[in-house]
Amino acid sequence: MKKLFIILCLFAHVQVSAQQLAKPSAVQYKWQEQGRIMFVHFGVATWLGQEYDETGEFDISRINPTQLDTDQWCRVAKSWGAKEIIFVAKHAGSFCWWPTHTTEYCVRNIPWKNGKGDLIKDLAVSCKKAGLNLGIYIYPGDIKWGAGLGSGGITKDPSKQEAYNKIFRQQLTEVLANYGEMLEVWFDGSCKVPVSDILQKYASKAVIFQGSDATIRWPGTESGILHYPVWNSLQGKVLKSGVATQYDDDPDGDVWAPLEADVTLYNHNWFWSPKNEAKRRSVDELMEIFYKSVGHGGTLLLNSNPDTTGLIPAGDVKRYAEFGAEINRRFERPLAELNNKAAKEAVLSLEKPTKINHLLLKEDYRQGHRIRKYEVWGLTKNKWEKLTTGSSIGVTKIDYFDDVEVTAIKLKVTEHKGTPLIRSLAAYYVTGFELPKAEKEAKEYTILQEWDTKDFVNGKGQMSIDLGKYITAPGQYEVSFTNAVSVTGMWVEKAEIIFDKDPNTLQEFIQRKPKENVFFINRTGQIDKGTSSILKVEMRSDNKSFQNKGFVKIRKR
Repeated sequence: MKKLFIILCLFAHVQVSAQQLAKPSAVQYKWQEQGRIMFVHFGVATWLGQEYDETGEFDISRINPTQLDTDQWCRVAKSWGAKEIIFVAKHAGSFCWWPTHTTEYCVRNIPWKNGKGDLIKDLAVSCKKAGLNLGIYIYPGDIKWGAGLGSGGITKDPSKQEAYNKIFRQQLTEVLANYGEMLEVWFDGSCKVPVSDILQKYASKAVIFQGSDATIRWPGTESGILHYPVWNSLQGKVLKSGVATQYDDDPDGDVWAPLEADVTLYNHNWFWSPKNEAKRRSVDELMEIFYKSVGHGGTLLLNSNPDTTGLIPAGDVKRYAEFGAEINRRFERPLAELNNKAAKEAVLSLEKPTKINHLLLKEDYRQGHRIRKYEVWGLTKNKWEKLTTGSSIGVTKIDYFDDVEVTAIKLKVTEHKGTPLIRSLAAYYVTGFELPKAEKEAKEYTILQEWDTKDFVNGKGQMSIDLGKYITAPGQYEVSFTNAVSVTGMWVEKAEIIFDKDPNTLQEFIQRKPKENVFFINRTGQIDKGTSSILKVEMRSDNKSFQNKGFVKIRKR
């Protein structure tokens, strides 16, 4: 009887542990099920031929996209399987594509439709007609108010903050209240303006990207790639920072916040220009990204770039269609499929010996990340042969391997929390397929400079490190302070990042690795000749009696 009691207690513990896993809300689940989303970057920068409006002083009388067709945008999105469009309604330069009265720098004062246009309205109508969800990107800052890139809406002049808060809150209310239901709200680089009440009132059925109300996350790069494994949960206190990334993944985290992998169609460029059009990614590049975003359990956010006519260029239209066709060619029709099995093992039988080289796995992630490790075996010539192994599955995991002929496939879950919930196991054979390139480990460190405790005063020292020549693109960077002698080393007491000489840079953009002199810097804003990144640190020596020195190193994650 005692043994039975112990067994029952252990079983109860497992059940409680599974029940305590972070799980997606109904809104997050609806959003994640889409898999593919199209971004639309279209604004003053399109006419400038650069990445953003640096001054907010462009002559907007030049903006007249006479052929603008939001129905075309929707057709393009659907051609590659996107289920949502996110439109950049306001970027850092502050131009607004809806007829707001919070600024004169808006669609009311351009020749298009004689100043009577409303691009958000047009797109909302087109999306509804096409069966697409709509999301909105509205930059929390505003260059005209001294709240530039990476500011989160914090003005350089504190005396302007209250007035700007009213402006941004009004703008956000307008875009959320007047155009129907939004599925996503994008705050690029976090949002420090208090807007929780507005989101609760007008965007309760939307996921939020960045800011203290965030319910989804940025991976930490704009490569479109998620590094495997992908866990959609993390600690809630980290999510509240507003700038959590994939680095913060925790399969046992207490909140659910899935990852959205954003990437450009034009390599490293978000807006159209004639020269950028020449940087269009190939189908092979896009498929590589697809495998390492959607295929790793995330959501792919692929950009589009209407030109000054308002249309997505013909070459881009063709490329999106080719991309969608290639996805369908590979994964539209499985050779065999097994669905909805709650078990540690699932066997998929084939009618005859069949050649395969791909598996598409799905977990019922509505109950959280229950599957932690798995193996896939193939029955070939009456002998089970291991085909691949993995850890996270989540919404989708694409596994691939050399061609093999099998009569059955077995998915074996080797580590799990609670009963594994296998949603789908599907087998494919893809012709003309080359194995995607192996994921590169983080790049080697580059030495920035030396530090030496002999330069400290009373055991304390300071450094100001210019990272400008090393932080050359948006992404996550790792800065490490190493000691030559660990027992008489140095400790960084404080680290501060300053972007673009802005003393109000959000310090959420720098995170410390617990108990180490290692820092992760997230650069979300675009990089150009006018941007800068300065790291300021305060240090102390662990032992004033001995001198020590070491290096400061950096690498892109």
